[in-house]
Amino acid sequence: MGQLNWPDYAIWWQLHPISFLGAPSASVAPQTMEHRLPQLEPWLDYLVRLGCNGLALGPIFASESHGYDTVDHYRIDPRLGDDDDFGHLVKQCRARGVRLLLDGVFNHVGRGFPHFRDVLARGRTSRYATWFRLDFDSPGEHGDGFDYACFEGHRSLVTLNHAEPEVVEYVSAVLSHWLDRGADGWRLDAAYAVPRPFWHAVTDRVRRDRPGAWFAGEYIHGDYTAAVTEGGLDSVTQYELWKAIWSSLNDGNFFELAWALRRHDGYCEVMRPLTFVGNHDVTRIATRLDDVRHLTHALAVLFTTGGIPSVYAGDEQGFRGVKYQRANGDEEIRPAFPLEGPTGLAPYGCDTYRLHQDLIGLRRRHAWLAGGRTEVVHVANLALAYRVTGPGVGPSLLVLLNIADEPASFPLDLTGANRLLDSGSGTAERVAAHGWSIFEC
Repeated sequence: MGQLNWPDYAIWWQLHPISFLGAPSASVAPQTMEHRLPQLEPWLDYLVRLGCNGLALGPIFASESHGYDTVDHYRIDPRLGDDDDFGHLVKQCRARGVRLLLDGVFNHVGRGFPHFRDVLARGRTSRYATWFRLDFDSPGEHGDGFDYACFEGHRSLVTLNHAEPEVVEYVSAVLSHWLDRGADGWRLDAAYAVPRPFWHAVTDRVRRDRPGAWFAGEYIHGDYTAAVTEGGLDSVTQYELWKAIWSSLNDGNFFELAWALRRHDGYCEVMRPLTFVGNHDVTRIATRLDDVRHLTHALAVLFTTGGIPSVYAGDEQGFRGVKYQRANGDEEIRPAFPLEGPTGLAPYGCDTYRLHQDLIGLRRRHAWLAGGRTEVVHVANLALAYRVTGPGVGPSLLVLLNIADEPASFPLDLTGANRLLDSGSGTAERVAAHGWSIFEC
């Protein structure tokens, strides 16, 4: 990737609108519409003060429950508002210079999706039968009269047939519609489950008239590089780095993080990965870490490595919560936020919030970090040093991490290095116990 463009400057603040705004977990009839989207306006000022310049929304389209069982991609979920509310949100984002990322669920749809309802009613004769992966030789369940492919065993999530040209046309049209309405890009849910040629066909169509659109695919596993080179996406969610950050800190094994950083550097050759230490699908980072002192280390890594960072709403306040593998297992990690806006937050997260501001500020002053290349220069179980350099001959940052119970000295020449930020103690030569330092070289 070469010249910087707007995604290279993006730092996202991500939220799950249905839960964030306190909407009921099951969909409601249109006559009970609630105009909740305007309640996001004070949070736009909050994310700007944090240092972010992008709002990454979870699903906002009409669905049956949590938002990922879409029934109408062209209608705002009535639990959140209507098209005018969306237009107002776009206007408020623009007024603050905030980019808007939408969440598109196109691997699957809810059973209430009109085209699937038509198949339920007409069976083989439905003109939409080719939109889904159906088995009419099996009776299926719930009296359907046929079986169908679903997402990871969830019968409420009906998998689309991505080999069907009409599905390509439909998804392309949906993406284009909301980009034309003011969105800047899309997070593509469960992108790893969708054939790469489908994404390539879709993004090619959309980009013909919207070359500035940005597409990030959710890749929990799979071939990250091929998602870009073969799938036509711009970025993928960097779950490898996320796992290595908290796991290495918990296990006292920086060799794992060193390995992940080397792989991350390879991904940065072809894209700007979407990096994070928390999102709407995983246990909160403040809970995941065994030693709360190491939360600051996780954040230091997030904001000093290549890619496009994202902060999950509440992580900047040190929110806690466990993701459970059961029904309603997301409740702890997707709480409702104060109706009165940021003024309703408790004061306990101020220190974590300020650290986010400091690290985001550092990243803003070193905008080249989006395309930065990482080299591990020292690794031991409890100590790690890596250097991040910009394109060509330019500045570099040196990051030193120590999770031992005693100060650590690194076998590195720091002559002329300028310490930019640290965990609050230590000297130029030694990093404090459970501390870290960031130098400009």
